Amino acid sequence: MSPLLQTPEESTAPSRSGRKLARTTMGLERDKKRHGDVEDRRGDTLVDEIGIVTTAPAPNGVDLVQESVSLIEYVARLGDFRSTQRQECYSLVRRMKSLLPLFDEIRFLGSAIPPNGIASLSKLKKVFCLAKKLLKTCNEGSKIYLVRIHPSALESEAMMVKFHAVHEKLCQALDELPFDEIEVSVEVREQVELMVTQLRRGKRRKDTQDMELAVDLMAVSSKTDERNADIAIIERLAKKLDLNTVENLKKETIAISNVAKERGQTSECIEQIVEILNKFKQVFGIEVIDVFEDPVKPKLLLKPGSLVIPHEFLCPIMLEVMRDPVIIASGQTFERESIQKWFDSNHRTCPKTRERLGHLSLAPNHALKNLITQWRETNNYKSPNTEGLASPQGSSIKQEEISSLVEELSSCQLTVQRRAAKDIRMLSKENPESRILFAENGAIPALVQLLTYPDSKIQEHAVTALLNLSINDTNKKLIANEQAIPTIIDVLRNGRMESRENSAAALFSLSMLDENKVTIALSDGIPALVELLEQGTVRGKKDAVTALFNLCLNQANKARAIDAGIVPPLLLLLKDKKLNMVDEALSMFLLLVTHPQGRYEIGQLSFIGTLVDIIKKGTPKNKECAASVLLELSSNNSSHILAALQFGVYEHLVDISETGTNRAQRKARGLLQVMKTSDQLP
Repeated sequence: MSPLLQTPEESTAPSRSGRKLARTTMGLERDKKRHGDVEDRRGDTLVDEIGIVTTAPAPNGVDLVQESVSLIEYVARLGDFRSTQRQECYSLVRRMKSLLPLFDEIRFLGSAIPPNGIASLSKLKKVFCLAKKLLKTCNEGSKIYLVRIHPSALESEAMMVKFHAVHEKLCQALDELPFDEIEVSVEVREQVELMVTQLRRGKRRKDTQDMELAVDLMAVSSKTDERNADIAIIERLAKKLDLNTVENLKKETIAISNVAKERGQTSECIEQIVEILNKFKQVFGIEVIDVFEDPVKPKLLLKPGSLVIPHEFLCPIMLEVMRDPVIIASGQTFERESIQKWFDSNHRTCPKTRERLGHLSLAPNHALKNLITQWRETNNYKSPNTEGLASPQGSSIKQEEISSLVEELSSCQLTVQRRAAKDIRMLSKENPESRILFAENGAIPALVQLLTYPDSKIQEHAVTALLNLSINDTNKKLIANEQAIPTIIDVLRNGRMESRENSAAALFSLSMLDENKVTIALSDGIPALVELLEQGTVRGKKDAVTALFNLCLNQANKARAIDAGIVPPLLLLLKDKKLNMVDEALSMFLLLVTHPQGRYEIGQLSFIGTLVDIIKKGTPKNKECAASVLLELSSNNSSHILAALQFGVYEHLVDISETGTNRAQRKARGLLQVMKTSDQLP
């Protein structure tokens, strides 16, 4: 059996939970032989690659314990996780491993587990399935893609909701365990109760967005920003995403290829992701090849300690090994049952390529079926049952539910409309499939109409639902086509604070498309965002400055932002350290000083003094960005460098040129060169 995952702080010696897992697993194997394999209604034994035996509709306690232990063992073998979610992933794995003593004691019960105990164990196993799915996403997905579809605040919120949902369901399942009836020891019970208490006491972590990551990603993705080929920015972004080694870049290439197969190679999002990947490869001296036609690309993604399943054997819808593969009009292959359900839900497009189909006929793929059959026999593989693997909000949303909710948006009763808008908001928050389905069923026009309602709750749910739907690139265009942007801006001006904050986030998401940057600006969105930057909560200020930054990647919008009065509130962000938004403000200033009007507005004596103070006392990132702003100002007006010298910047620039970050060193040396050229050196 593969050893459990250990973090760097853990000892290499077997842990107590590891020894208990070994005893539990060996004991369960003995019980399995005693009880025999569990079969489903068709008589097929279902055992997946991690050893989970899928039970009949009425499972017994032995099977549930074995399945739960196997799930814990599986997630413990996953290995490293995506850097931006690593802390949450390791924490979740540790909590699951801490429950091993509980299963150990249940295993050695002297009596049968009561029915309510079996029901609780079944619920607990389903939570473990949710956790497995979430952890696999953080382990296997393309790092660039995951950040690109959830930039900055959107990414943190979407991912944290998923972790929070698993935590809530874990607490509920453990609360319902009948400890007295299943004769669990006081020690184990106290350990479980302590974990539940800690989960409930701990507030959901509200990470401030990594503005540098968001800013760097925008710069590298932009076709107009002059910094899009800045080697220092590309290197820093690659390092933050753990894509600064040959091996990791090879894995990322495979992951992006898989994403492209699912979303289509012509997607604007995929094209941007491939461009970023190629920039990483060029910086690190790796040959740039066609991601989609690489002949040496590995056909399999190897995962240590688990069975390797060829990708072509998996149904693109269910992501399980196919039993009855069929070919549809687009030439793609799916499991017959899965694609038939897709067609039965009134879909006339290919789920993989999104192209409209000429007919709905299904042709058996005999060649692939024979290959799968041979592979199954060689590897003794049994398909796992996917029951219970829905996401916290339900990944397999029924077409009837989608249609019903969209219809209720047009109800004559405010309470019905309010509930429908809220449900769409929650379902679209973390479910990519639902975003597509809601759009296809006409939710976007109905939600746009609700933005004008005087009911503040309906307005809040509607604008947030549009924010969630806009994460999908196609939906960004659909929302703009429905003339939603002016109405969203109206909510930004006049709505309640939460509605205003989510309106700003929606504008940020929509502004990822260049044409929407222009539409937002022409609809007076920039003054409304500046107003939120002045008056909003900390979260509102962050949403506003992020949206403004993205909009100001358009040169004309820089002047609009300056005319709207963006400079004074940005200066306040620099001075109010409690807001912890110095990086965000400096990033915005760095963008504005590339515009002549921006240099005039910003280059006041007091501002130069503030920059020098940050260069003296700020964090490494603060110093880097402040030096960048000062260099841009001084390159166009030597009086600025003279003022900085009067404030005592020289010795600090010398220090940064030797000990700062790579980019800070370059900027400091640039400033020293400007001083030398203009004969301003002390």
